[in-house]
Amino acid sequence: MIRFHRALLAGALLVAGIGAASAHDSMKDCKPSKWGKDDQIGNLNYVTAEKTLAATKLITKGKAYSLGIETNRNTPAFPPRNYSVVIMQPNQVNGTSLGPTKLTYNDDVVMGWNGVGSQIDGIGHIGYDGVYYNCTHAEDFAKVTGLTKFGIETIPPIATKAIILDIAGLLGVDVMKEGTPINVAEIEGAMKRQGIKSIEKGDIVIFHTGWLTLLGKDDKRYGSVEPGLGKEGALYLVDKGVAAVGADTWGVEAVPFEKGVGVFEIHQILLQQNGIFILETMNVAPLIKDGAYEVLFTLGASRLTGAVQAIINPIAIK
Repeated sequence: MIRFHRALLAGALLVAGIGAASAHDSMKDCKPSKWGKDDQIGNLNYVTAEKTLAATKLITKGKAYSLGIETNRNTPAFPPRNYSVVIMQPNQVNGTSLGPTKLTYNDDVVMGWNGVGSQIDGIGHIGYDGVYYNCTHAEDFAKVTGLTKFGIETIPPIATKAIILDIAGLLGVDVMKEGTPINVAEIEGAMKRQGIKSIEKGDIVIFHTGWLTLLGKDDKRYGSVEPGLGKEGALYLVDKGVAAVGADTWGVEAVPFEKGVGVFEIHQILLQQNGIFILETMNVAPLIKDGAYEVLFTLGASRLTGAVQAIINPIAIK
């Protein structure tokens, strides 16, 4: 299992701390949800029936794409996360079968964390000094037995437009360099290059960086650093009212972090401040290959009561 390098993280903390104090000070005043004190789904409120109906009109070929990767014990993960499956044959010791039909069967036990591989980060995942989305304090909802608010089970079925931005293609590279931030120039440049006119409320934006091609070839590099969303880019997408942001990387934001940007501050901006969900390790290369830049995105997240995250396999349809 790949581990996020402690030396890298320590260095990132030092660099981030140089100019990030004032940025973090702005987080001290929490932002109540515009949908009220009981809101648990943030910008997914923008995904209305009308939004879904409009997104279905993007289907021109009927081709479906799986955005999730396979998850197994070798999948790189942020420490101390890990994942494994154990297969057993209950009540079948020493070759015993069940009943006159000699029934035999396999069962599986999953041991691991929900934040491995292709995943959705719920808005109960990230806070600032114990304060989470909608001014909710950790002691009021984060229990050992599960979240009592913002659990994955509260995520509604999602069907909306997803915009796939080929940042690697824009920069003329197969794989972007680690630490390369994606900001307004890159977002708008990719949109212009791909003929995408606008990003609208309730859309999902997913970045193609080429980083996923390192998986299984250079897992040490893949799982410790990454290109990704920068702070300017994050605030731009906040202003657009997107429902979720994703990438073909394990953590979506640039690591090493931008100078003056705090440790996983982009996660804080999206999840804690604005209720924008995060989609990690999205396999969008096949869509880029086919020129499927605006698609219907569908997801029914596992209804795991009180879970913070979930392993997912969204489907995009063009």
